[in-house]
Amino acid sequence: MPIQSEHDPRLKRALKTRHISMLALGGVIGAGLFVGSSAVIASTGPGAFITYAITGLIVALVMRMLGEMAAAHPAKGSFVDYARMAFGRPAGYMTGWLYWYFWVIVVGFEAVVGGQIINGWFPDLPVWVIALGLMVGMTLLNLMSVHSFGEAEYWFAGIKVAAIVVFLVVTGAYVFNLWPGSNATFSNLTAHGGFLPHGVSSLFTGVVVVIFSMTGVEVATLAAAESEDPSRNIRKAVNTVMVRILVFFVLATFIIVVAQPWTELVPGKSPFVTTLDHIGIPGAGDMLTVVILVAVLSVLNAGLYTSSRLLYVLASNDEAPRWIAAVSSKGVPVRGVIASTLVGYGCVVIAAVWPDTVFQFLINSSGTVFLFVYLMICLSQIKLRRRWVAEGSLKFAMWGHPWLPLLVTASIIAVLVSMAFDPTMQISLVQCLLAIAAIAASYAVLRVSRAGRHAEGVKAGPASNT
Repeated sequence: MPIQSEHDPRLKRALKTRHISMLALGGVIGAGLFVGSSAVIASTGPGAFITYAITGLIVALVMRMLGEMAAAHPAKGSFVDYARMAFGRPAGYMTGWLYWYFWVIVVGFEAVVGGQIINGWFPDLPVWVIALGLMVGMTLLNLMSVHSFGEAEYWFAGIKVAAIVVFLVVTGAYVFNLWPGSNATFSNLTAHGGFLPHGVSSLFTGVVVVIFSMTGVEVATLAAAESEDPSRNIRKAVNTVMVRILVFFVLATFIIVVAQPWTELVPGKSPFVTTLDHIGIPGAGDMLTVVILVAVLSVLNAGLYTSSRLLYVLASNDEAPRWIAAVSSKGVPVRGVIASTLVGYGCVVIAAVWPDTVFQFLINSSGTVFLFVYLMICLSQIKLRRRWVAEGSLKFAMWGHPWLPLLVTASIIAVLVSMAFDPTMQISLVQCLLAIAAIAASYAVLRVSRAGRHAEGVKAGPASNT
């Protein structure tokens, strides 16, 4: 079956430009930034903002490569379809199922995190009950229409962006001694063990952690296919990636390490909350907790949307059960949403019953998947560039082709190799490779099954004519 493009009449172009713009603007802001940045600062020191800049550059260039392909050939499956176009059906199958696996695990994980946050306010409610309630709510929202998803994500993203802007304004005033009672000094960058107390190598080992906190930027290219003007919205989303990363990640981290000694930041506790408490803003912790909950709900919402669309694409290409490709009258792949949700429900139950074994395996194995998906995006762009030129469809070119794409590809491979030598990352890499092996085995089974059906059809053909 041919690749489903943005012209697939079964799906509605119900997302407006403002939805895509806000999804692109706020989609990258999640708990990885609000909370996870504390671990990055602790392992790197004040120079952590450089790690964010390096990682942000890699992600932005990958997005530029994806933008080139999406503008040349907008497709419902985005990079899944491009992998298939570049390297054949096995590559599309592997990329699609890997990315789906990543997102359904994220959905379950975020539901559990949301349950833990709300449990802090209502301790009598079990975490798993709250998590299931959040899953049900987001499922109903995604089943309504793609417009309801867009509206919810628009407001979720708006709240996150507003929170970051307020934080930057307040903390910026404190850093530059414009805030009453400010004692911030730029000497905090070097006075507590040095700018890079753990060595220059810590700048690059931190990339492995940071790149996971930037997941979600590519969702805008998937959602753009259900928007009013896919090509224009894709270009607009990609063009703003660098600015978003510089402001939300690099600038925020820089201000945090200047506002107070980096040694005061505790891994696992939001450095945003710590910084606002240091400034002396009452209720900062509660306010940021609400924002973090919004970020969790945003990722949960986007995860269900993304995983359901991936199942739809896989089913449309006969790489998942065909019945999943059915859509409602509002253009929603209902069965894809429900199937993805069921896995999320399973993850919530597993988190409650086997939190330190099975659930930890799922989290570890899914995290590194993202690097392999990024690697496939790079390889697909390098392979397909000549095709876009020959077709005359190159509208949004990647810079410095082919050398810059090759450099980005080498950087991602270097990150994967570094994980093999990092004791703290080895388990995640090994478990990810196990997940990849399982998906590869499922493709082999699918091929054998297809070959068997085809052989039976060939035998039945002549017999039916006698």
